[in-house]
Amino acid sequence: MAYIRDKREERTGYQAGDDFYNKLDLQCDFVMCYRLNESIEKRIGEYTERGYVAHMMTGIAWGSYVDYIYEGKWDGRTHEDETQLDRYGNEIVHGYQTPYMVPTVSFADYLTENLKRVVDAGAVAIHVEEPEFWDRGGYSEAFKREYLLYYKQEWQPPHESLDNRYKCAKLKAYLYKRTIERVSCALKEYALTKYNRVLRFYVPTHSLLNYTQWKIMSPEGMLAQLPSVDGFIAQVWTGTSREPNCFEGKIKERTFETAYLEYSVMQELVKCTDKTMWFLHDPIEDNPIFDWNDYRYNYLKTVTASLLHPKINQYEICPWPNRVLTNKYPKDAPDAVTIPPEYETLLNGVFQTLGDMECAEPDCDLQVGVLISDTALYQRDYPDNVLAPAAEEVGTVLREGEDELRAFENELFKGKGTREQQLKFIKSNAFPSFYGLSLPLLKYGMPVRSVLLDNTNRYTGYLDDCDVLVLSYEFMKPDYPNVNNAIASWVREGGTLIYVGDGSDPYHGINSWWTGKYSSPAQHLFKVLGIEPRNEQDVFTVGDGKVYTWKKNPAELCYSKQQADEYRKLFRSAAAEKGYNWCEKNSIIQKRGTYIAAAVFDESVNDNPLELEGCFADMFTERFELTEKKVIKPDENALLYDLSLIDSETLRVIGTCVRVFEMSEADGKVSLKVHGGYDYDAYMRIRVPFAVKAATAKLSDGTDVDISCEYDTASRTVLLSFRSMAEDIFITLS
Repeated sequence: MAYIRDKREERTGYQAGDDFYNKLDLQCDFVMCYRLNESIEKRIGEYTERGYVAHMMTGIAWGSYVDYIYEGKWDGRTHEDETQLDRYGNEIVHGYQTPYMVPTVSFADYLTENLKRVVDAGAVAIHVEEPEFWDRGGYSEAFKREYLLYYKQEWQPPHESLDNRYKCAKLKAYLYKRTIERVSCALKEYALTKYNRVLRFYVPTHSLLNYTQWKIMSPEGMLAQLPSVDGFIAQVWTGTSREPNCFEGKIKERTFETAYLEYSVMQELVKCTDKTMWFLHDPIEDNPIFDWNDYRYNYLKTVTASLLHPKINQYEICPWPNRVLTNKYPKDAPDAVTIPPEYETLLNGVFQTLGDMECAEPDCDLQVGVLISDTALYQRDYPDNVLAPAAEEVGTVLREGEDELRAFENELFKGKGTREQQLKFIKSNAFPSFYGLSLPLLKYGMPVRSVLLDNTNRYTGYLDDCDVLVLSYEFMKPDYPNVNNAIASWVREGGTLIYVGDGSDPYHGINSWWTGKYSSPAQHLFKVLGIEPRNEQDVFTVGDGKVYTWKKNPAELCYSKQQADEYRKLFRSAAAEKGYNWCEKNSIIQKRGTYIAAAVFDESVNDNPLELEGCFADMFTERFELTEKKVIKPDENALLYDLSLIDSETLRVIGTCVRVFEMSEADGKVSLKVHGGYDYDAYMRIRVPFAVKAATAKLSDGTDVDISCEYDTASRTVLLSFRSMAEDIFITLS
């Protein structure tokens, strides 16, 4: 039972920039002490003393680097020319005197030297988060120097041509890969030579989908190849997943669906490797304008979305718990309040449940992937000669607002749009080219995965567990022709490929490996497959597999339900070729040992609720409520514990809001040692081998703790309730 485990398993953790205090005593496994400042050694020591595994975390693209940038204290000169600038000379900043950096060799060496303090302090792992280079950047003097060294030619402004944009974007990702490799290798050598300690090095990063939506360059898939990188944290949370996307002609927030696809691509990042992945959830988000109902609603969606990817069972349970447990929301509102007691209790229950989660195999018999590549980052906007900037973009940062997105609905989706409007929609944060291929299937009950195109060239057999793949080169490009060879080989061995694309993407015309011989990388793929599509839709037999082609821009699949229906019809035919009869439904379910995670979609094939019957504990309730029938309505999620899967005589923690350190049975009594956070109502539901009539609880100094118990005969469980006080509590059931 993973509830009782060694913290060195590091299944759950959080990041915090504060000195330790009792509200932060959440009893996860590890803590990432954030920020490289004068208190970092003290904080690492405090968390270590309290039994946590101490990591350290800092930003690698931005941070408190005033001494390096502005004061010249590192090497006698200032480094203001290494900050990211847009085309109008504006510094791109994360906050006051906190610009995003061009990651030069000098900056990498500065970080390395400063992070040695963390190794000296005893941290067993270092996390450098968010390697981010903004798409609108690339105009500073440091970047121009890097361009000259990398391409051996003078820098050219990204806004002047497709080639310039693509090359600059690719360089931005490379620079952060180089920096991470340089820093991680140097620090690992330092730890081993000075302390004979193997230091671990991780990269917390947004998903490839989110960075593509938000137009931020990052190495993403490249980092999985670095031996010095031990793993990642998937920074997926309400703030990333509530970014509006488009489905059947409607643009809106779809937190669950977006989070589901974000987590899936992060799962792929470590596939075929021995690297670690933690999935992150945030009980609130960076934007403080929402109320607690909004935060809770979206938090449970992201948790459920992550649990539907059963190959991962490690989690960052909360970034910045101090702002969750002590701040008031909505910020600056007259009715702002601190966290509701029932939500605090629920969170602590979910935190502990995540530590009990085991890996499992996907429940669906048909494994379907929509391919996505790092190169999708490189073509998220267009140069002036393809799509001139709007007047309001000149000298400003334009992010698609509600009015602009509504204009797409009013014109483009009704067949009145121009090519210029289509290009604007394609480059919008809605990222319709990808979501047009994925949402019509996911919303109708097909648990699609976001599959990394680049990995087909990195790992033999990477696609072996995929039955059907959906591909388009209208929003990304294969970096090497070997990618097409790998896909063709997979098809010949029995895979089914659906290619959607009309060849209209301007980026087909960049100078690359297909230039001059093929009009696009898709033409090379077709040649390797030995096919020649002529009609709007064609079907080909290739070896033991099938290829379906559709001359359609994938963004258009977002325009209407009619377009999405046509796409689903094509997919249904492809699935049938694999012997799979796709019965469209409005839900997906994943079993993970004794747990059942489920989601029911709105905007789907019907509005029917999902009804599950059995003997369950509802893990998304504060008291782990018992139910024999769980009804999940559209736009709702659930996590259930299936009590029928454990023996009636088993002593087993079903749900708990505190960490369990010891549990034993002897002489008709059950004894427990537990420890939770500070000052909240805690509940525990335990399957016990006898009817419980009384419970007592004491602190280590013998002080009595008020505790109540309710025994349920049908489930043979007891529900305990008491106040958690950030101290060891010793409980006896009799």
